[in-house]
Amino acid sequence: ILAIIGHLNSGVAIPSSEVYKEVSLAMISPANTNPTVTDRKYTNINRVCGRDDVQGVVGSEFAKSLNAKTVYVIHDKTPYGQGVAEFFRDDAKKKGLNVLGFEGTEEKSNFDPIITPVRARNPDLIYFGGIYDQGAPFFKQAREKGVKSKFMGPDGMDSSDLAKIAGKNVVGMYYTSAAGPASALPKAKQFVEDFKKKFGKNPEPYAAEAYDAATVALKAIEAAAKGGKAPSREDVAVAVRKVKLSGITGDIEFDAKGDRKKALYFVLQVDSDDPQKWGDNKIVKQLAIAPPSASKN
Repeated sequence: ILAIIGHLNSGVAIPSSEVYKEVSLAMISPANTNPTVTDRKYTNINRVCGRDDVQGVVGSEFAKSLNAKTVYVIHDKTPYGQGVAEFFRDDAKKKGLNVLGFEGTEEKSNFDPIITPVRARNPDLIYFGGIYDQGAPFFKQAREKGVKSKFMGPDGMDSSDLAKIAGKNVVGMYYTSAAGPASALPKAKQFVEDFKKKFGKNPEPYAAEAYDAATVALKAIEAAAKGGKAPSREDVAVAVRKVKLSGITGDIEFDAKGDRKKALYFVLQVDSDDPQKWGDNKIVKQLAIAPPSASKN
């Protein structure tokens, strides 16, 4: 094994990458957005997606643009969910939004103990830092119990299963993502067509990023094998950092920490309660932003 393409969740990627570091195995993540993934400055760990410390800020900026004055923040107590929720909360406060509550929960089915105080505070917007399988039942129950607040979340909500579980209750809600719909990426047209032909559905979020991550790995292995020698893991890890790729998600080049020099961020709105139409969700905002370390240098 010369390279790993993964993982999906930062809570898995962070401990796994400690093992990869010990054996100099290159990891190229298509989807891990927690800052810790690259902030440890491991020379073999990289990502082609953005970061939560930027994604959280993109979310709070958009919340302010919706004229939200009060927000209630809930998270799933994971490194990913709590992390992005904290970035959202901290920046929301800086921008003058009143954060009425910040609460973590591992509950998956009965959200009454959280919904009751949220409904009493009546925030303009509820932000849920976590994954769709927990966010969807929460949003569904909140609406059914008369909560009128706008709903928002990070890229963990970006799955057709959100609409499948919560139905009409999440139509109109917003979510940020470090992966826009592949159909919205100009260079991904052929990829989308091939994916549909092979799997009979639109690519799920981060499929295009995974394709680019795999392409980076192959280019690095090719570079490390120049001259006919068998590439070592160390050679591949070094070569990954030097790759410059014009990928289907745009231009990819890594900084000294393994972050993409310019990553894409999106704000999207759920357009339909039909899971089949998830790929048609509206892009409300699209940005290309450098990681915090790069913007400070």
